[in-house]
Amino acid sequence: MISQRAKNLSPSETLKISAKAKELIRQGKSVISLSAGEPDFKTPGHICAAAIKAIEDGFHGYTMNTGTPELRQAIVDKLKRDNGLEYSPADIVVSNGAKQSIGFTFLATIDPGDEVIIPSPYWVSYPEMVKLAGGTPVVLKTSIKNNYKLQPEDLDALMTNNTKALVLCSPSNPTGAMYTPDELKEIAKVLRNYPDVLIISDEIYEYIVFEGEHTGILQAAPDLQDRTVLINGFSKGFAMTGWRLGYLAGPAEIASAVAKIQSQETSAPSSISQKAGEAAYNGPLDDVLTMRKAFKERRDYVVNALLEIPGLNCFMPSGAFYVFPDCSAYLGKKTKDGSVIHTSTDLCIYLLEQHGVAAVPGDAFGEPAGFRISYAVSMDQLKEAIKRLKKGFNELEDE
Repeated sequence: MISQRAKNLSPSETLKISAKAKELIRQGKSVISLSAGEPDFKTPGHICAAAIKAIEDGFHGYTMNTGTPELRQAIVDKLKRDNGLEYSPADIVVSNGAKQSIGFTFLATIDPGDEVIIPSPYWVSYPEMVKLAGGTPVVLKTSIKNNYKLQPEDLDALMTNNTKALVLCSPSNPTGAMYTPDELKEIAKVLRNYPDVLIISDEIYEYIVFEGEHTGILQAAPDLQDRTVLINGFSKGFAMTGWRLGYLAGPAEIASAVAKIQSQETSAPSSISQKAGEAAYNGPLDDVLTMRKAFKERRDYVVNALLEIPGLNCFMPSGAFYVFPDCSAYLGKKTKDGSVIHTSTDLCIYLLEQHGVAAVPGDAFGEPAGFRISYAVSMDQLKEAIKRLKKGFNELEDE
């Protein structure tokens, strides 16, 4: 009854951990969830007001499949204003979240036998989306020595005649690492040697950066625009996760192919959400900057506190709202009841079940030596979580 395609997919580990944490909470247990990639802030008021007005005005019908002309123009204006990039509305496809934009891009560009290079640690959905499109994910392993950022020579070594695309995510989920302009220029030098390779640049965390300003591959290498699909959306920077609104900006040929797939799968996103997105890009960023300041304070606290745990290694991320500590020193240790921590999954299950802290194992992100903590929770919750983590790690013993 079930297709081989569905059987070959793995469920989202982040959603799995979140569900387990919620179940423990329902059982009356005290759990602090640091697993979900969702801002703990309300959507800014002017954005909500625009949505309410849309409802009151009766703007609740289907829109154009690729998004309203007004929202696509707001996206074009934003990309010019904030990123120095020239697009036309025909290059934009608005979807039900950046996740859908990525998935439909793979469906529109990947054929069986095509390889897609994905640096690890990676967002859990990238490899599964590639497989769903019939392609082959090729993992480019990175190192904490380089803050989990790919090195140009490693990228060059993985290129084959079957390489169809490279996925870049900066700032990164799950590590928070962000490429500098110089690093992107070095990556671009490699990519210029492979003119048929598509670049998928996931920039959903663009507004959540702590040092300097966000730089994407197209700011560093504008000549690559004709083969780059830029992915972005409203969920992270504007605390609009539940509004389900994202988009791609790319070559007209790819945008048209994605639009065709979208017309058969979902059609356009919610008309109300699109009015909200229009207000987000045309309005002030005061709430965004307030949120970013809070995330920076939490980041500083969490990283410094984690470094007080002997054996944990953690760099200071430049963006997003995650830290990804290396826990390899604790693999092989055992719990009080004698269970051995073989993997980061074992470690996260132990921390959740015995100490009430939910984090996501690095196994889910292609880096078994680490685990992801989201600091998109209040400072009070973070302080209590750190207290529990310190206790949990302290109680682990040598085998």
